[in-house]
Amino acid sequence: MATRNDVLAMLSELASLTTLAEQSNQSFKVRAYEKARHALEAETCDITALPLKDLLKIDGVGKATAEKVRELIDNGSVAKLEKLREEFPPSVVELSRIPGMGPKTVQLVRTHLGVEDLDGLREAIAAQKLRTLPGLGATSEQKIAKAIERLGLTGKDRRTPIADAHPVASRLVDDLKAVDSVVDVQFCGSLRRMAETIGDVDIVVAATDAATVMEAVRNHGDCYEIVVTGDSKTSFLTASGLQVDVRVVEPDQLGAATLYFTGSKAHNVELRQRALRRNMTLNEYGLFELIVPDEPDADAVAENGDDADGEAAKPQRQVGDLIVSRTEEEIYEALGLAYIAAPLREGAGEVGAADRGELPELIERRHIRGDLHYHTDRSGDGRSPLAAMVKVAADLGYEYLAITDHGEDLVINGSNRQQMLAHRDAIRRLQADYPDMTILWGCELNIGASGGLDYDDEFRASFDYTVASVHSHFDQAQAKQTDRLLAAIADPTVNSIGHLTGRYIGRRPGIEIDVDAVLDALVEHDTALEINGALDRLDAASPVVRKAVEREVKLVINTDSHHTSELGRMEYGVLTAQRGWAPRSLVVNSWDRATFLRWIGYEPDA
Repeated sequence: MATRNDVLAMLSELASLTTLAEQSNQSFKVRAYEKARHALEAETCDITALPLKDLLKIDGVGKATAEKVRELIDNGSVAKLEKLREEFPPSVVELSRIPGMGPKTVQLVRTHLGVEDLDGLREAIAAQKLRTLPGLGATSEQKIAKAIERLGLTGKDRRTPIADAHPVASRLVDDLKAVDSVVDVQFCGSLRRMAETIGDVDIVVAATDAATVMEAVRNHGDCYEIVVTGDSKTSFLTASGLQVDVRVVEPDQLGAATLYFTGSKAHNVELRQRALRRNMTLNEYGLFELIVPDEPDADAVAENGDDADGEAAKPQRQVGDLIVSRTEEEIYEALGLAYIAAPLREGAGEVGAADRGELPELIERRHIRGDLHYHTDRSGDGRSPLAAMVKVAADLGYEYLAITDHGEDLVINGSNRQQMLAHRDAIRRLQADYPDMTILWGCELNIGASGGLDYDDEFRASFDYTVASVHSHFDQAQAKQTDRLLAAIADPTVNSIGHLTGRYIGRRPGIEIDVDAVLDALVEHDTALEINGALDRLDAASPVVRKAVEREVKLVINTDSHHTSELGRMEYGVLTAQRGWAPRSLVVNSWDRATFLRWIGYEPDA
């Protein structure tokens, strides 16, 4: 039976494929699917139990969309979606994610050049065929070629952006937890390490009955094509071509299995070598004693012969008793190491640091005391009103919150001075209802092509808090991009820099900047660097975060929420910070309220 997650995923895919079919992301059908998805996501009831008449009572859900929701729930599939999948296979969808390859351009290259995948597109560019199409030219062709290169789409191995892979893994984990025999479920691999792009999704299930788990996997809504299935492992492809591998282990083997399938190759090799040096052996089933006889016996010599120097062959090592396997923490402890958080397991010095007791006190989700990049429907792209956005933040127990709707220079989504002042008054009135949380009147300032910011200096200085971000002019040279950021950082009204490069992972490469120069400026002007928790951004990226940590740049982890359903992004931001080795002490929104408010120089109205 379809789950809530299946319904939301179906509507998202319908919106995506309909954009290609109608060659516009603003068509009536696309907006209807998106509106319905947002409406159903906000519902707290079991939407799969609602009859058609009750679905129609939900504001934002139209008749055609409601019928498709019921079709999925009742039949397990939607005919319209199946037809769109045939018309737009995963290889074509991948093309649509490349900057410059909008739905109309995708249709052009398919119709006129017969291009159906990335390899075909690269061949057409090499032959200079794109420039011959209506509305394109040599400049457009060159920009598309550069985007392919900067997005890392030049190799044979296709990787999936984390924003696409994570929902699939989360849906499957949530649904498998409901299977009676399941004790626990964990997605592993590069996804658990918070890599920006994912090869395959690895999921480990601890269960007492593997057969029921395998049946649930084969019948899952995301299982589009089974690659292989057996007693304890099933691999399948989703409709987008992402491979998912699900393994079942005994409950007491869970820690060993998740450790094995989470770490990078380099990390796992270091752990196995460490185990061998201690006469232990580590695999996906546990950490075991390693028995090595003191002297080779006669049978071993007879069987193995002499080595090249004429000496008796070394005795064969034998696996002995199990030491630990149930939890990762126990295994690290048995190896004489502090626990290493999953995002750090890349073979980048973390094992040595754990051995020396030099791992940082990493920021954790429980440390976060506020969100400082936060939108309401005052922003043109915001979807929830001020009161609702403040309430969900208060429900999380935040001590402070910055409402940072867009400034006037972002014409479509921004607010002029009069609108911002009215917004300030609404925030001040709402403050009385939340004595335990300080609500800051803020703004997301737009960084112009040369570093200019919204409003005049005096008006900008009246905000309680600001985050300044790049939203346009992505094609400027590196020097100009760096200079515009340096200008914004040096402005005394700017508290932080939001989503540093403006990238969308797998869809839009960020601006090219001199990272070292930017980080040095952040230190000089005591300006914080944002780690944006939106899965399609995760910006600043973890390698930049690690460089920032080395310089002791102040960091701020934000959700950039535009709807009440998006506050969960904070967890992704924290994990990205961990991947960059960020300690709690540098994260300004982990500070207590008084310390944070002193740092921004906040003075409440008299």
